Amino acid sequence: MRSGAPRTVTTKPQGKRYYPTPALEKGLDILELFAGTPEGMTVSEVARRLNRTMSEIFRMLLCLEHRGYLAQSANKDRYHLTLRLFRLGQEHPPTKRMVMEATPVMHWVANQLRQSCHLGVLDGGHVVILAQVDSPESTGFYVKVGSKVDLMHAATGHVILAHQTKDSCEQAIQEWMRETDKKKPVDLEEHLEKIRARGYERRSSYEVTGVMNISFPVLNSQGNAIAGLTVPYVKRIEDTIGVSEVVEGLRKASKLISEAMGALPEESAATKAESTPQKARTKK
Repeated sequence: MRSGAPRTVTTKPQGKRYYPTPALEKGLDILELFAGTPEGMTVSEVARRLNRTMSEIFRMLLCLEHRGYLAQSANKDRYHLTLRLFRLGQEHPPTKRMVMEATPVMHWVANQLRQSCHLGVLDGGHVVILAQVDSPESTGFYVKVGSKVDLMHAATGHVILAHQTKDSCEQAIQEWMRETDKKKPVDLEEHLEKIRARGYERRSSYEVTGVMNISFPVLNSQGNAIAGLTVPYVKRIEDTIGVSEVVEGLRKASKLISEAMGALPEESAATKAESTPQKARTKK
Protein backbone atom coordinates (compact mmCIF):
# COMPACT_ATOMS: atom_id res chain seq x y z
CA MET A 1 0.00 0.00 0.00
CA ARG A 2 1.37 3.41 -0.97
CA SER A 3 1.39 6.26 1.50
CA GLY A 4 -0.01 9.68 0.65
CA ALA A 5 3.31 11.49 1.14
CA PRO A 6 4.70 13.10 -2.02
CA ARG A 7 7.69 11.39 -3.57
CA THR A 8 10.82 13.34 -4.41
CA VAL A 9 10.80 13.90 -8.16
CA THR A 10 14.05 14.42 -10.02
CA THR A 11 13.77 17.26 -12.52
CA LYS A 12 14.89 16.22 -15.98
CA PRO A 13 17.64 18.32 -17.53
CA GLN A 14 16.29 21.12 -19.70
CA GLY A 15 17.21 20.96 -23.37
CA LYS A 16 18.60 17.43 -23.16
CA ARG A 17 17.23 14.05 -24.17
CA TYR A 18 15.76 12.20 -21.24
CA TYR A 19 15.16 8.45 -21.14
CA PRO A 20 13.37 7.33 -17.95
CA THR A 21 15.12 4.53 -16.03
CA PRO A 22 12.77 3.79 -13.11
CA ALA A 23 14.98 1.28 -11.28
CA LEU A 24 18.04 3.55 -11.39
CA GLU A 25 16.04 6.58 -10.33
CA LYS A 26 14.51 4.62 -7.47
CA GLY A 27 17.96 3.61 -6.24
CA LEU A 28 19.28 7.18 -6.52
CA ASP A 29 16.20 8.49 -4.66
CA ILE A 30 17.01 6.09 -1.83
CA LEU A 31 20.68 7.06 -1.67
CA GLU A 32 19.84 10.79 -1.69
CA LEU A 33 17.26 10.25 1.04
CA PHE A 34 19.73 8.40 3.26
CA ALA A 35 22.40 11.05 2.62
CA GLY A 36 20.18 13.57 4.41
CA THR A 37 19.19 11.20 7.23
CA PRO A 38 22.31 10.28 9.23
CA GLU A 39 20.26 8.53 11.94
CA GLY A 40 19.12 5.95 9.42
CA MET A 41 15.64 4.69 8.56
CA THR A 42 13.49 1.59 8.65
CA VAL A 43 12.07 0.02 5.49
CA SER A 44 8.63 1.44 6.25
CA GLU A 45 10.05 4.94 6.77
CA VAL A 46 11.82 4.85 3.42
CA ALA A 47 8.69 3.56 1.69
CA ARG A 48 6.58 6.31 3.26
CA ARG A 49 9.05 9.10 2.47
CA LEU A 50 9.36 8.04 -1.18
CA ASN A 51 5.71 7.01 -1.59
CA ARG A 52 6.69 3.49 -2.66
CA THR A 53 5.47 0.04 -1.65
CA MET A 54 7.25 -1.84 1.11
CA SER A 55 8.08 -4.73 -1.21
CA GLU A 56 9.81 -2.65 -3.89
CA ILE A 57 11.77 -0.64 -1.30
CA PHE A 58 12.80 -3.82 0.53
CA ARG A 59 14.26 -5.28 -2.67
CA MET A 60 16.15 -2.07 -3.41
CA LEU A 61 17.54 -1.90 0.12
CA LEU A 62 18.75 -5.50 -0.07
CA CYS A 63 20.53 -4.73 -3.35
CA LEU A 64 22.16 -1.56 -1.98
CA GLU A 65 23.20 -3.43 1.16
CA HIS A 66 24.71 -6.22 -0.96
CA ARG A 67 26.70 -3.64 -2.96
CA GLY A 68 27.97 -2.01 0.23
CA TYR A 69 26.15 1.32 0.01
CA LEU A 70 23.86 0.60 2.97
CA ALA A 71 24.32 -1.33 6.20
CA GLN A 72 21.93 -2.49 8.91
CA SER A 73 22.12 -1.35 12.51
CA ALA A 74 23.16 -3.77 15.23
CA ASN A 75 19.56 -4.72 16.06
CA LYS A 76 18.69 -5.06 12.33
CA ASP A 77 15.79 -2.60 12.51
CA ARG A 78 17.30 0.32 10.58
CA TYR A 79 19.49 0.94 7.56
CA HIS A 80 22.12 3.65 7.28
CA LEU A 81 24.44 4.92 4.58
CA THR A 82 28.00 3.55 4.61
CA LEU A 83 31.11 5.45 3.50
CA ARG A 84 31.22 3.69 0.14
CA LEU A 85 29.95 6.74 -1.76
CA PHE A 86 32.52 8.92 -0.01
CA ARG A 87 35.30 6.48 -0.91
CA LEU A 88 34.13 6.45 -4.54
CA GLY A 89 34.29 10.23 -4.57
CA GLN A 90 37.83 10.14 -3.23
CA GLU A 91 38.82 7.63 -5.91
CA HIS A 92 37.72 10.05 -8.64
CA PRO A 93 41.09 10.91 -10.25
CA PRO A 94 41.08 14.73 -9.77
CA THR A 95 39.96 14.40 -6.15
CA LYS A 96 42.39 11.60 -5.38
CA ARG A 97 45.26 13.53 -6.91
CA MET A 98 44.38 16.72 -5.02
CA VAL A 99 44.29 14.90 -1.68
CA MET A 100 47.60 13.21 -2.53
CA GLU A 101 49.23 16.54 -3.40
CA ALA A 102 47.71 18.40 -0.46
CA THR A 103 48.41 15.93 2.35
CA PRO A 104 52.18 16.54 2.78
CA VAL A 105 51.63 20.31 2.52
CA MET A 106 48.89 20.10 5.15
CA HIS A 107 51.23 18.20 7.48
CA TRP A 108 53.75 21.01 7.01
CA VAL A 109 51.03 23.57 7.87
CA ALA A 110 50.00 21.71 11.03
CA ASN A 111 53.58 21.37 12.26
CA GLN A 112 54.62 24.93 11.41
CA LEU A 113 51.51 26.68 12.71
CA ARG A 114 50.64 24.24 15.54
CA GLN A 115 47.04 24.24 14.32
CA SER A 116 44.86 21.70 12.55
CA CYS A 117 43.89 22.26 8.92
CA HIS A 118 41.43 20.76 6.48
CA LEU A 119 40.70 20.68 2.76
CA GLY A 120 37.13 21.06 1.53
CA VAL A 121 35.27 21.11 -1.78
CA LEU A 122 31.78 22.13 -2.86
CA ASP A 123 29.12 19.45 -3.16
CA GLY A 124 25.77 20.97 -4.04
CA GLY A 125 24.73 23.24 -1.21
CA HIS A 126 27.39 21.94 1.14
CA VAL A 127 31.13 21.77 1.71
CA VAL A 128 32.53 18.26 2.07
CA ILE A 129 35.78 17.78 3.99
CA LEU A 130 38.17 15.65 1.90
CA ALA A 131 41.26 15.74 4.12
CA GLN A 132 42.17 16.76 7.65
CA VAL A 133 45.45 16.96 9.55
CA ASP A 134 45.49 17.35 13.32
CA SER A 135 47.55 19.85 15.26
CA PRO A 136 50.60 18.35 17.00
CA GLU A 137 49.41 20.09 20.17
CA SER A 138 47.22 18.30 22.70
CA THR A 139 44.37 20.78 22.21
CA GLY A 140 42.78 22.20 19.10
CA PHE A 141 39.72 22.22 16.88
CA TYR A 142 39.23 19.43 14.38
CA VAL A 143 36.82 18.72 11.54
CA LYS A 144 36.04 15.10 10.68
CA VAL A 145 36.90 13.86 7.19
CA GLY A 146 33.72 13.23 5.21
CA SER A 147 31.62 15.67 7.21
CA LYS A 148 29.31 18.09 5.39
CA VAL A 149 28.88 21.74 6.33
CA ASP A 150 26.23 24.15 5.11
CA LEU A 151 27.72 26.23 2.29
CA MET A 152 26.66 29.50 3.91
CA HIS A 153 28.15 28.49 7.27
CA ALA A 154 31.60 27.59 5.95
CA ALA A 155 34.59 29.86 5.40
CA THR A 156 35.87 27.18 3.02
CA GLY A 157 32.70 27.49 0.96
CA HIS A 158 32.83 31.27 0.81
CA VAL A 159 36.45 31.39 -0.30
CA ILE A 160 35.67 28.90 -3.08
CA LEU A 161 32.63 30.88 -4.24
CA ALA A 162 34.65 34.11 -4.27
CA HIS A 163 37.27 32.60 -6.57
CA GLN A 164 35.04 30.89 -9.12
CA THR A 165 33.50 32.18 -12.34
CA LYS A 166 30.28 34.13 -11.98
CA ASP A 167 28.27 31.30 -13.54
CA SER A 168 29.79 28.60 -11.32
CA CYS A 169 29.28 30.75 -8.23
CA GLU A 170 25.65 31.43 -9.07
CA GLN A 171 25.01 27.77 -9.84
CA ALA A 172 26.33 26.74 -6.42
CA ILE A 173 24.19 29.37 -4.69
CA GLN A 174 21.08 28.23 -6.58
CA GLU A 175 21.80 24.63 -5.57
CA TRP A 176 22.12 25.73 -1.93
CA MET A 177 18.79 27.60 -2.15
CA ARG A 178 17.10 24.54 -3.66
CA GLU A 179 18.47 22.15 -1.02
CA THR A 180 17.81 24.36 2.00
CA ASP A 181 14.70 26.20 0.80
CA LYS A 182 16.29 29.44 2.01
CA LYS A 183 16.83 32.80 0.35
CA LYS A 184 20.23 34.06 -0.73
CA PRO A 185 21.83 36.13 2.09
CA VAL A 186 21.41 39.83 1.28
CA ASP A 187 25.03 40.66 2.10
CA LEU A 188 26.58 37.68 0.29
CA GLU A 189 27.81 39.56 -2.81
CA GLU A 190 29.44 42.25 -0.68
CA HIS A 191 31.07 39.60 1.49
CA LEU A 192 32.43 37.66 -1.49
CA GLU A 193 33.82 40.86 -3.00
CA LYS A 194 35.74 41.55 0.22
CA ILE A 195 37.20 38.04 0.06
CA ARG A 196 38.30 38.59 -3.56
CA ALA A 197 39.98 41.87 -2.66
CA ARG A 198 41.78 40.34 0.31
CA GLY A 199 42.54 37.04 -1.42
CA TYR A 200 41.35 34.88 1.47
CA GLU A 201 38.61 34.49 4.06
CA ARG A 202 39.09 35.36 7.71
CA ARG A 203 36.20 35.46 10.13
CA SER A 204 34.88 33.94 13.33
CA SER A 205 33.36 30.50 13.05
CA TYR A 206 29.66 30.41 12.24
CA GLU A 207 29.15 27.50 14.63
CA VAL A 208 31.83 27.48 17.35
CA THR A 209 32.69 30.39 19.68
CA GLY A 210 36.40 31.14 19.99
CA VAL A 211 37.41 29.73 16.61
CA MET A 212 38.73 31.96 13.82
CA ASN A 213 38.45 30.35 10.38
CA ILE A 214 41.20 31.36 7.94
CA SER A 215 40.76 29.96 4.45
CA PHE A 216 42.65 30.25 1.15
CA PRO A 217 41.52 28.98 -2.26
CA VAL A 218 43.16 26.12 -4.12
CA LEU A 219 43.18 27.11 -7.80
CA ASN A 220 43.28 25.19 -11.07
CA SER A 221 45.00 26.07 -14.34
CA GLN A 222 42.21 28.53 -15.21
CA GLY A 223 42.65 30.36 -11.92
CA ASN A 224 39.32 29.15 -10.52
CA ALA A 225 38.91 27.67 -7.05
CA ILE A 226 38.50 23.90 -6.86
CA ALA A 227 38.90 23.63 -3.08
CA GLY A 228 39.57 25.61 0.06
CA LEU A 229 42.41 25.10 2.55
CA THR A 230 41.34 26.16 6.02
CA VAL A 231 42.84 26.52 9.49
CA PRO A 232 40.25 26.76 12.30
CA TYR A 233 42.55 28.92 14.44
CA VAL A 234 42.30 28.47 18.20
CA LYS A 235 44.30 30.87 20.39
CA ARG A 236 46.03 29.06 23.25
CA ILE A 237 47.29 30.97 26.27
CA GLU A 238 50.99 30.32 25.58
CA ASP A 239 50.83 30.50 21.77
CA THR A 240 53.55 32.49 20.03
CA ILE A 241 52.00 31.99 16.58
CA GLY A 242 49.26 34.47 15.81
CA VAL A 243 46.74 35.09 13.05
CA SER A 244 49.24 36.92 10.82
CA GLU A 245 51.61 33.93 10.87
CA VAL A 246 48.71 31.59 10.08
CA VAL A 247 47.69 33.77 7.13
CA GLU A 248 51.21 33.76 5.66
CA GLY A 249 51.64 30.03 6.23
CA LEU A 250 48.33 29.23 4.56
CA ARG A 251 49.10 31.60 1.69
CA LYS A 252 52.29 29.66 0.95
CA ALA A 253 50.60 26.27 1.37
CA SER A 254 47.66 27.12 -0.91
CA LYS A 255 50.08 28.27 -3.62
CA LEU A 256 52.01 25.02 -3.41
CA ILE A 257 48.86 22.91 -3.73
CA SER A 258 47.45 25.14 -6.49
CA GLU A 259 50.64 24.89 -8.54
CA ALA A 260 50.62 21.12 -8.08
CA MET A 261 47.08 21.15 -9.51
CA GLY A 262 48.16 23.15 -12.56
CA ALA A 263 47.79 26.78 -11.50
CA LEU A 264 50.39 29.17 -12.88
CA PRO A 265 52.96 30.54 -10.41
CA GLU A 266 52.31 34.21 -9.62
CA GLU A 267 55.37 35.34 -11.59
CA SER A 268 54.27 33.42 -14.69
CA ALA A 269 50.69 34.67 -14.40
CA ALA A 270 51.87 38.27 -14.06
CA THR A 271 54.22 37.91 -17.03
CA LYS A 272 51.43 36.43 -19.14
CA ALA A 273 49.06 39.25 -18.22
CA GLU A 274 51.66 41.90 -19.08
CA SER A 275 52.63 40.33 -22.40
CA THR A 276 49.09 39.90 -23.72
CA PRO A 277 48.40 43.61 -24.54
CA GLN A 278 51.82 43.90 -26.16
CA LYS A 279 51.10 40.94 -28.46
CA ALA A 280 47.74 42.43 -29.35
CA ARG A 281 49.39 45.70 -30.33
CA THR A 282 51.98 43.85 -32.44
CA LYS A 283 49.21 42.11 -34.41
CA LYS A 284 47.64 45.43 -35.18
